[in-house]
Amino acid sequence: MTSADAADRRFQVLPDAEAVATEAAERMICRIAENASRPTICLTGGSGPKALYALLGSPDYRSRIAWDRVHWFIGDERFVSADDERNNMAMARALFLNRCAPPGNIHPTPTDAHDPDTAARLYERELQTFYGARRLDAAKPLFDLVLMGLGPDGHTASLFPGDRALDETERWVVGVDHANVEPLVPRVTLTLPALASSREMLFLVTGEAKQGILSKVRAGADLPGTRARSSGITTWLTDAAAAGSPA
Repeated sequence: MTSADAADRRFQVLPDAEAVATEAAERMICRIAENASRPTICLTGGSGPKALYALLGSPDYRSRIAWDRVHWFIGDERFVSADDERNNMAMARALFLNRCAPPGNIHPTPTDAHDPDTAARLYERELQTFYGARRLDAAKPLFDLVLMGLGPDGHTASLFPGDRALDETERWVVGVDHANVEPLVPRVTLTLPALASSREMLFLVTGEAKQGILSKVRAGADLPGTRARSSGITTWLTDAAAAGSPA
């Protein structure tokens, strides 16, 4: 079942979390295939994408991706060491990147920097070098696909309710001093304009625990998850449990 709301976001309700992961994998493969030169995917962390990442590393899906061409970035990162189990990119590496992607095509946030803001500036510089400009051009999206999640408080990436980072219009990446949810460590996050520079923004929201906050987003509540959207297509993939309705 697919629907759209006044904010021009598409909501697709699928039977379960496995179906969400499968649909997300198919959409990602399509976006990669559409870019014949250098496709760029922005990953997300947390528990939401684990099933998707496991799928991408499986034989059936691994053989359908042009790994030598695709570059992988991350939308937000916990300011912990690269081998810390809480590190978002470490999870993606363990589940599929280390087995499939050339090391030079993986672009982690430099959490070995002195502090989150320094890490943010270094990552912003890397993104701008990759993009070839210091300002985003609406006609040239930074990413082919951006994966997003939705936290229990309505945060997405590491953009938390009430944080000044939500109003950033110039920076592509910023440091976040503290998180409102576990793990309570500083973060580094892409800003709304950088995340919006995408052909498609794909939210993955599953489980009955997300039903309340998802209903607030769909009703237009002023939350980071509501404000985040692509300059191209914004798609929400949810399972029946999160949507509170049959698929």
